[in-house]
Amino acid sequence: MSEAQGKVTALDGAYAIVATDVEKGCGRCHESGGCGGANISRMMCSSAPRTWRVLNPRGAKIGEEVTITVADGAIGAGAFVVYVVPLVLLLLGAIVGAWLAADAGAITGAVIGLIVGVLIMRQQQRRRLEDSRFQPHIV
Repeated sequence: MSEAQGKVTALDGAYAIVATDVEKGCGRCHESGGCGGANISRMMCSSAPRTWRVLNPRGAKIGEEVTITVADGAIGAGAFVVYVVPLVLLLLGAIVGAWLAADAGAITGAVIGLIVGVLIMRQQQRRRLEDSRFQPHIV
């Protein structure tokens, strides 16, 4: 499981708003299987704490230090859907388009492939919002 430490700053029904330090992550950045997300966040994000809306099944209170976790494979599966699916469909569309109509077909096929990839990504995202296995939660 991927974990991060944070502090509850607000409550929202069955959810809690948790502030986490940008510099911290699951701690597996340099290990095999680590996603390197904390390394990327250091380069791309400000040093201000990040806030997350997470499920609060144990009823954590405002000000409480908590551990947020997400199931093994959820981050990798999400990254696959967000990055790999649209890219593969863009390339596949370009190849098919080039085969059918040279350069103009490649451009058209790439655009169509990307649009289809984004639509698939959005559909998967909606489906995963309802699946508790893909929801970060307080443990």
